[in-house]
Amino acid sequence: MSDRRITETVNPNSISIDEMSSTDIVALMLEEDKAIYTGLKSITSTIAAGIDLIVEQWKQGGRVFVVGAGTSGRIGILDAAELGPTFSIAQERWMGFIAGGYEAMWKPLEQHEDDEHKSVEELKNQQFSNNDVLIGLTASGTTPYVLTALSYANDIGARTISVSCNHQTRSSALSECGIEAVVGPEVIKGSTRLKAGTAQKMVMNMLSTGAMIRLGKVYQNQMVDMQLINKKLVVRAEQTLAEITDISEAEASTLLRDSDYDLKVAIFKKITNSTLEEANQQLSNANGHLKNAINHFYTNKGIGE
Repeated sequence: MSDRRITETVNPNSISIDEMSSTDIVALMLEEDKAIYTGLKSITSTIAAGIDLIVEQWKQGGRVFVVGAGTSGRIGILDAAELGPTFSIAQERWMGFIAGGYEAMWKPLEQHEDDEHKSVEELKNQQFSNNDVLIGLTASGTTPYVLTALSYANDIGARTISVSCNHQTRSSALSECGIEAVVGPEVIKGSTRLKAGTAQKMVMNMLSTGAMIRLGKVYQNQMVDMQLINKKLVVRAEQTLAEITDISEAEASTLLRDSDYDLKVAIFKKITNSTLEEANQQLSNANGHLKNAINHFYTNKGIGE
């Protein structure tokens, strides 16, 4: 564990940023952002391990809780909020918590990051258990609100992941999977809403999206488990169905309606020429994993896809 925090050091490349033109500021920030790609590329196996951990617990009915303060907390909540409409997961299965509560999403309440007990209280209120996963987001790796939550998760035998932006952080030491997205000092010393914030958002994109792909909520590279809660999403589903099954959008509209507006059922029915009942049964047997259901169907029929 290290006390030296790269996120809090002076960046020599931006020492004269207060004298630069707008064009030069943009150019410098773009150049500095290259470090994000380099930093994440070096830890791909660790991020992948985090995805595998989430998938393992999810299949056992586990939930995911993401905790953070300030920018990190907002990133966790933003990611969690998008998963329901994108992948049709229940809101209570992937939740984000920010130090200072709901109001902290809109106002700077960073003083609450030192609240060592609130995160545990919030987890207990959700009946957080040893079947669940805790993801701690903290750029510094030292935020008390996050560290206490990780410690509590360890105490009850839950699975733990952390995302920090320094080497050998305290949060990593408390985590089964410690992801250290080290991207160097910020162009403004300590302003971790910049490179560190972007890196944390990218890691969360990979963890949540990777897990949902592994769980079968994507077919090829298309969303097939989204909630069709407005006209735009219904049209998107019709277009997706038409593209995947090579039919017209008019045919897709009818097929989707006849499949009770379940896109995966509609795709399965068209590809396998199955009934609604057969599609529902096969998808249920495959735990909703469309490609596995299709492959299993053809295997049982003794023919190739």
